[in-house]
Amino acid sequence: MNVLEGLNSAQIKAVESEAGPMMVIAGAGSGKTKVLTHRIAYLIEHGVDPFNILALTFTNKAAQEMKERIAVMVGQDHARNIWMGTFHSIFARILRIEHEKIGFPSNFTIYDTQDSKSVLKSIVKELSLDDKIYKPGILLNRISGAKNSLISVENYRNNVDIQSTDRSTGRPKIGEIYHRYQQKNFRSSAMDFDDLLFKTNVLLKQHPETLYKYQDKFKFILVDEYQDTNHAQYLIVKSLAARFENICVVGDDAQSIYSFRGANIQNILNFRRDYPDYKLYKLEQNYRSTKNIVEAANSIIRINKEQIKKKVWTDNIAGNKINVLKSQSDNEEGKLIANDIFEKSNSFQDKYIDFAILYRTNAQSRAFEEALRKLNLPYKIFGGLSFYQRKEIKDLIAYFRLSANLNDEESLKRIINYPKRGIGLTTINKAITCANNSNVSLWNVLVDPEKFEFQVNGGTRQKISEFTSTILNYNSRIDQANAYELSLEIAKNTGIIRDLSNDRTPEGIVRYENIQELLNGIQEFSKNSTSENVISLSDFLVDVALLTDADNEKEEDKNKISLMTIHAAKGLEFKNIYIVGLEEDLFPSMLSKNSRTELEEERRLFYVALTRAKVNATLSYAINRFKWGNLIQCEPSRFLEELDPKFLNETKIKQKSSFINSNSGTPLKNKFFQKSPKNFKKISTIEKENFPASENLNLKELKVGNEVLHDRFGKGKVIELNGDYPNTKATVFFASAGQKQLLLKFAKLQLVKN
Repeated sequence: MNVLEGLNSAQIKAVESEAGPMMVIAGAGSGKTKVLTHRIAYLIEHGVDPFNILALTFTNKAAQEMKERIAVMVGQDHARNIWMGTFHSIFARILRIEHEKIGFPSNFTIYDTQDSKSVLKSIVKELSLDDKIYKPGILLNRISGAKNSLISVENYRNNVDIQSTDRSTGRPKIGEIYHRYQQKNFRSSAMDFDDLLFKTNVLLKQHPETLYKYQDKFKFILVDEYQDTNHAQYLIVKSLAARFENICVVGDDAQSIYSFRGANIQNILNFRRDYPDYKLYKLEQNYRSTKNIVEAANSIIRINKEQIKKKVWTDNIAGNKINVLKSQSDNEEGKLIANDIFEKSNSFQDKYIDFAILYRTNAQSRAFEEALRKLNLPYKIFGGLSFYQRKEIKDLIAYFRLSANLNDEESLKRIINYPKRGIGLTTINKAITCANNSNVSLWNVLVDPEKFEFQVNGGTRQKISEFTSTILNYNSRIDQANAYELSLEIAKNTGIIRDLSNDRTPEGIVRYENIQELLNGIQEFSKNSTSENVISLSDFLVDVALLTDADNEKEEDKNKISLMTIHAAKGLEFKNIYIVGLEEDLFPSMLSKNSRTELEEERRLFYVALTRAKVNATLSYAINRFKWGNLIQCEPSRFLEELDPKFLNETKIKQKSSFINSNSGTPLKNKFFQKSPKNFKKISTIEKENFPASENLNLKELKVGNEVLHDRFGKGKVIELNGDYPNTKATVFFASAGQKQLLLKFAKLQLVKN
């Protein structure tokens, strides 16, 4: 096979480049993987021994895909001899070969995150430290950051600034924990993932003969996604390439979005400083997206100051302009986008797999999940669990469920010792045995231990009594108290919010935000009900039960709408993309506005999101969003203003929920920054379908099976009637909003004539 076949002129130049340092800046959708694979095949075809080629990637999937492509071009025998894989897999391979030099056996264990956290828990216990302050997630995050910056235990403990930071956070013992952690791992012949980078650096620095050996071996080095390398990875690659300098790095500084993992954009920006005689190749032709999408993306990324200038272009059609969607709230945002997907999938026969909803944080998925489920649209969460399957959400809902049904054993077992209250697993198992022997619920045993011969010591009995009293208190108010007020009380008084708020790791912050989002959903549920009665937590549980039921779809069914964070979307592409939550302090994130460097990474993140789209892109923002039960006004994201307005178009989505259109006479660029009134009124713009409705509904004559029209929910069918007129309650199923219970004298229904 001709290894240059199928390449454009810019790609051919990069593939045929002579020996020496070279950098390939590959714009979004420009075929960087093709250049890497063809470059390797070209080297082999021109006499380079595959054993002398090192190719480093960030995912096993990328490495496998590249090997398969190379095998097609030069044969399987050559492809299998290339040293190709992830940074961690290649360095683990080297460490196993050179194990004696670092004092480890060749069969050392590699600990995953849970293994590491378990070790840290035991150390905290040994040192008699407060495990609420010294949480394993916080400790592991701190130690990982040190290793990726090549800070040893000794340097960590002797660094004045590091020690000052630890003292200021109330954790002065992290240095000692780091020391013991490394000792324990060494005694266990184990390394964590960060050790694979750290110890490879130590090996190459302390053993010059070993460094020379691998410099001589790896005569050609190729690195994928170079903009995502951290300090440790950068130094290893630089050391290995120092002898021959036959290094080829491929990446895009405009897609550097992983600084929170330690990635350093300066590695790619400073490549020219490290290799002054380097050759630069730019892949600027985009094969993925329409002209409007490509040029809109160019218009915003050019604002960044720190970048390698390039002009991405495409020969694809101009395509549709980018839609901009404004909604009144986050819940309405979910409904409008779900409706649009429903319309497109029916009108244009697009498959569900052609759609993706991208958000800044995982917590935002709730509104979209609920809206998609109510329209029976299949979806899949990428890079995270479904909102209602996340541990922290299941924990809090378990409190709600147990408060509503004291015999719910699964919920009881889940939360009886979360947050920790000193009721151990041995005690719980003993209570379960008593319940099984007496054929009663676990709750009955806990509230009346003597009757069922459940014997525990006085301290444990007191803790169980306090727990059951708390649940009984919630149980007595579950049907009367306001759903949001009671749910917030439970979240606070049980200690869940306190527990999550104390964890300031990235994972802990996300869990905290997810709890906030659940409470926001309950508040929205309460406010949107048309019932004259107080909306209780029991009402919410009935409504959410449909959302938490397991899907009936088979896992192998891939035809689903994709929901994911923008970080998880990197490297993917979809026909239709929705970028949601484009509001200041959400996207860009409030935490990223302290410096130009942080803000520019957020802009790169937006660029990555927009360039995932092949044909259609929709940008969405809400002018109001619930935060801890309060409706907060939102300012549209600066990214909307920064986009060239000639590529934008006001969306004309047909919807069956409230939607406020912007005034058509105002230039689009200015519309985003018109402030919303403080006390806005929802304006119904339901597109009335072509069916006649009576002027006045005779409530006495309404029957099960009648079709009705509601101002906000649209067309629905009556499935149940309860109570006597004028206090009749109707249960109505609406195609756009699901099942609703309405008090007829307030609902203002219209009867649809047959």
